[in-house]
Amino acid sequence: MYTTLISAQQLQTLLKGGQPCMVFDCSFELMQPGAGDQQYQQAHIPGAVRADLDRHLSAAKSAPDAASGGRHPLPSRETFAAWLGSVGFSNAMQAVVYDRQGANYCGRLWWMLKWAGHEAVAVLDGGLQAWQANGGETQSSPDGSPVSADSQHNTGISASNYTLAPAKTALIATETIANQLGRPTLNLIDARGAPRFRGEVEPLDPVAGHIPGALNRPFNLNLDAEGKFKPAPVLRAEFEALLAGRDPATVVHHCGSGVSAVPNLIAMEVAGLGRSALYAGSWSEWCSDPKRPAAQG
Repeated sequence: MYTTLISAQQLQTLLKGGQPCMVFDCSFELMQPGAGDQQYQQAHIPGAVRADLDRHLSAAKSAPDAASGGRHPLPSRETFAAWLGSVGFSNAMQAVVYDRQGANYCGRLWWMLKWAGHEAVAVLDGGLQAWQANGGETQSSPDGSPVSADSQHNTGISASNYTLAPAKTALIATETIANQLGRPTLNLIDARGAPRFRGEVEPLDPVAGHIPGALNRPFNLNLDAEGKFKPAPVLRAEFEALLAGRDPATVVHHCGSGVSAVPNLIAMEVAGLGRSALYAGSWSEWCSDPKRPAAQG
């Protein structure tokens, strides 16, 4: 069972071995929402199921059962489980998730599966680029048509029933952040780029800055020049330097909308520092109430 990362070679071996496995293509471009579908149509790992951030991995902002706020609200666990069943994913399967964007978007599905109680999920280290560099075959959509949100005809797999289990990761609410702000029991790590964290620019949210007391680690710092996660000892040293004696067990990760925070969460787990919590609403939910404090610099 793979629970954090899987290499392209390991995935090829896994698929050849015939074990129950489903691969998900989570490619996405924040400023061009349709680009992920186009990338999938052009080339994807054979049999990969399309998992789109907007359609499949987020709830509508007005959804009454959304599990978080912010720009990319989480769907309820029940809604997510229904989608997993609709694409034929079962509790007995190993899940492998990938994208073309440095694990920025596939990390969302990795986390959501843990949240649904599914431990057997891993990120393809290096994404589709690593798969192709290792000689992995790709296929394109036969007709080039947009991938339907309601149909995963490309999988050839019948619908199943996916049963939720107790969550294997912690989802933190805004109220918890507000109540524990400034206490040693809460240490926030913000995955946004440094200029956004400092409040120098803000292209997406109405308020610039960050949650007071948060530490900053842009998510792309976890990757090497090949787009793969750095070795565990390197990641451990970097996070320990950032935390400067703070307890890793008190860390809650966030970003702008709870998506790019997950690579930091994965990196800490790879580093042997345990599984941290996620504030999925992140800055976009936090700053939606002008009564909540914001810091700059």
